[in-house]
Amino acid sequence: MKGKEITVLIADDHVLIREGIKQILELEEDIHVVGQAGNGEEAFEMCESLKPDIVLLDINMPKLNGIEALRKFKDMGIKSKVIILTIHEDKEYILKTIKLGANGYLLKDSTADNLLKGIRRVAAGETYIQQSVADLVSTASDRDGTNDDTTDIISLLTTREYEVLILIAEGLNNKDIAEKLFISEKTVKNHVSNIFKKLELNDRVQAAIFAYKNNLKKL
Repeated sequence: MKGKEITVLIADDHVLIREGIKQILELEEDIHVVGQAGNGEEAFEMCESLKPDIVLLDINMPKLNGIEALRKFKDMGIKSKVIILTIHEDKEYILKTIKLGANGYLLKDSTADNLLKGIRRVAAGETYIQQSVADLVSTASDRDGTNDDTTDIISLLTTREYEVLILIAEGLNNKDIAEKLFISEKTVKNHVSNIFKKLELNDRVQAAIFAYKNNLKKL
């Protein structure tokens, strides 16, 4: 996103948290906080009017909580990308928000560097899931085990599609994947499309979570 300002809306019901995040973000030349919302309904209204690139969305908020707000964003066609920023380190919350279309997931104990990295990567069209969150989903999957149905679905992927899926989970965009695998970006797009279709996924974040959840490893 170099050369383009990233606009951010902060949605959290705690004023001190909003102000603290704003101070961190506005030290960066390429990030500008365009608004602050204290509840989910206000976040939705501000998204409609301000059209920020990124929404930092808390889960615990009055009127509409973060999950309800995210669902409303998607139902009403809000184009802003959403990063969940929450205290909840819970598998069910993580999977539910990702399923609803969140582009990233960060915990409030994350470092400022992680927050900035997440904003920039999501703004660039990538996904960003804090490593401890990804590890949590992966560890839970180890305990649960991969069922036979999931194994059958994974087996539908070609070796190259599997490789592309792993790289999506690492947060790489199509250009980076093409360079890493020495193939064209168009070929990568075709592979990504096939992965979504075979695994019945809607976007790259869901693909990343699928890889984490099923503890998929590099070949």
